[in-house]
Amino acid sequence: MSSEHPPAQRPRAATRTDVARYAGVSTAVVSFVVNDGPKPVSEATRRRVLDAVAHLGYRPNRTARALSLGSTKTLGLVVPDATNPFFAEYTQQLQQAAADLGYALLMTAGGPGPDAELRSMLDLCDRQIDGLIVARYTAVGRLEELHRHGTQPPVVIIDAAAPVPGYATVGPDAADGMSMVVGHLLGLHDHQSVSLIIGDSVEPVADGRETGWRQAHAQAGRDIGQVARTAFTRDGGYRAGRELLQGTDRPTAVVTSSDLQAIGLLMAARDLHLRVPEDLAVASFDGTEETRYTAPPLTTVRQPVTAMAAAAIDQIVHHRPPTHQTFPMELLVRRSCGCPT
Repeated sequence: MSSEHPPAQRPRAATRTDVARYAGVSTAVVSFVVNDGPKPVSEATRRRVLDAVAHLGYRPNRTARALSLGSTKTLGLVVPDATNPFFAEYTQQLQQAAADLGYALLMTAGGPGPDAELRSMLDLCDRQIDGLIVARYTAVGRLEELHRHGTQPPVVIIDAAAPVPGYATVGPDAADGMSMVVGHLLGLHDHQSVSLIIGDSVEPVADGRETGWRQAHAQAGRDIGQVARTAFTRDGGYRAGRELLQGTDRPTAVVTSSDLQAIGLLMAARDLHLRVPEDLAVASFDGTEETRYTAPPLTTVRQPVTAMAAAAIDQIVHHRPPTHQTFPMELLVRRSCGCPT
């Protein structure tokens, strides 16, 4: 006799018919309760159906529902770097805003290779998403290609400080935010200039951060500081910091275009035995939670990601006409600029 046991069979999943039989109603009534319509159901009947759903562990067939309604209740999101705290926090808020309206969010990030972002967008579109959310850096030059492939759901571009013709866009008032924090360093702390570490992939006019930095110097009647262009990473900030801080004209204040760059800059200052803020004032742009826990805590201008995420989801779910929505930024003053705790 064989000692082998036959493989255990998976229990059969409960069906809509099972729920109807258990609750003593028709399958149509089950559908009305599960899908919240289109016909009304009495509260007593609705409670019986929901009790049956819970008792049997019934899960509606989302694919079948999507085919009948013409909607998957799913949105796609493509960001350039999921490890960046700014995009991580933004994604979390987008997920919450989507869930509040009954939608799921599928997120993917750019990978290796020049066409990684486009492949990600095409893959999400193949899953019959109801809308696509994409960061401006990722969108540039790729949405037209997506259109040529013959598949483009409604699109919202986030992290967009300036309009993109033909598309709905959501972003911060980056020029005003950067002007605000640089003006704080020039005015309250009386620095003669503030050097800038900025991402090497930005479009200077459309991005707004460099514009705001220049505006603050002009308003204060000061000559602009040095500019270092590097990656939007900790390592990028570190390398740019070493370059600026070992030069013959070492700055007394530096602002970075992202929190990650500022964290790298703080490490460069420590390695060069420079004290922050006594020898070097530092400020950043984005205002992620990570800035609270650096040493010293970073002065920063914060992007209102909760409000921007809600606007992006509302735009795409309710099919609003394509417009550009701009949100004000908030200056958070901490010890890295020289202000007291």
